[in-house]
Amino acid sequence: MSGEFSNNACRPMTDESPMPETAPETASPEQDPFAVLQNLQKENAEVKDRLLRTLADQENLRRRTEREVADARVYGVTSLARDLLSLADNLARAIDNIPAEVLATAEGPFKALIEGVDLSAKDFLAILNRHGIKKLDPKGEKFDPNLHQAMFEAPNPNVPTGTVTEVMQSGWTIGERVLRPAMVGVSKGGPKPAPKAEAADA
Repeated sequence: MSGEFSNNACRPMTDESPMPETAPETASPEQDPFAVLQNLQKENAEVKDRLLRTLADQENLRRRTEREVADARVYGVTSLARDLLSLADNLARAIDNIPAEVLATAEGPFKALIEGVDLSAKDFLAILNRHGIKKLDPKGEKFDPNLHQAMFEAPNPNVPTGTVTEVMQSGWTIGERVLRPAMVGVSKGGPKPAPKAEAADA
């Protein structure tokens, strides 16, 4: 083995020895406190906006659910109520078709039968009313196409034009909806209805 060592290997480092160059430190946008603050504020605004939208959606859902539950409570029996109208019509027709003199002179079981049918009709009407099903009897009222179905027009100089003069079939409502419009006859050619202002003054 050679006893000689390289001069470079034993040469001590001096101040004149070159040092590795390093790039000057610069703050990146992520490390800039102002940029960080702006990013946090932006994220906070986005989170707040999402939260407000979520709360609004939840409130709308709650209101819609409450509406649907209320509608189901009121209108859930619509089909059944519509089927029961024929029973109400038949009970009313049975009472209306009894002549007045027969009602006045009825005695014994026949009188009890008439009173029973009349009482049944009244009770049935009260039951329907308790469930929000109400009868329309618009005779003498102004014709309303939302509630009434005009079957004919008849001249009548004694009432204003457009007045319901005859009810051929009673109408019914359930809640705020029309279950069945009333079939009516309407006056034509009579005096014009009084203006609302004059009617209020009167």
